[in-house]
Amino acid sequence: MIAAVILAAGESSRMGSPKALLPVGGERFIDRIVRALAASKAGRIVVVLGHRAEEIRQQIRDLPVTIVINEDYRLGQLSSLQAAVRELQKFPEAAGIDAVLVHLVDHPCLSAALVDRMIDAFYRSGKLIVVPCYRGRRGHPVIFARALFDELLRAPLAVGAKAVVQAHPKETLEIETDEEGVAIDVDTPQEYQELVEKTGCRN
Repeated sequence: MIAAVILAAGESSRMGSPKALLPVGGERFIDRIVRALAASKAGRIVVVLGHRAEEIRQQIRDLPVTIVINEDYRLGQLSSLQAAVRELQKFPEAAGIDAVLVHLVDHPCLSAALVDRMIDAFYRSGKLIVVPCYRGRRGHPVIFARALFDELLRAPLAVGAKAVVQAHPKETLEIETDEEGVAIDVDTPQEYQELVEKTGCRN
């Protein structure tokens, strides 16, 4: 099984409001992402919250997800991924988790088809890391094999998960895709407006 982890703990300081709750195409970012993951071959879906956690928890309580609270969210995205990995290792199905598929809440354009392609490629290739690429640019989500969990937990917070990716160039599989959404991240009101005006996500 591949567990999906959505990182949504940040302060969204440049945006000014929680990105998870921003609407695009009639759906909130978090709804779009969860819908895609739920329709894919991914297993349990975990959402990591931090800043304004209780407020967001109430807003997404009807979604089919497990919520993890990262009290150390100010330490960065990797701290949230580490919180998720620690929690996953406590689940009854922990022994059956082969990898985590990590997605960021500020990348709202995700398709179940791409997730399935990545999962199939992970099992077929035997690689430790699978990452999508759009016109030569790497994006999200990223799959990390179970064999890398300890490295993720030990990685320097200042560098983030990319430290683990950089340590395994020969064990990283790039999946070329024509889905621009893998490289679209929304951090500012201007970027959000551009996404909305661009007719939103196409999946």
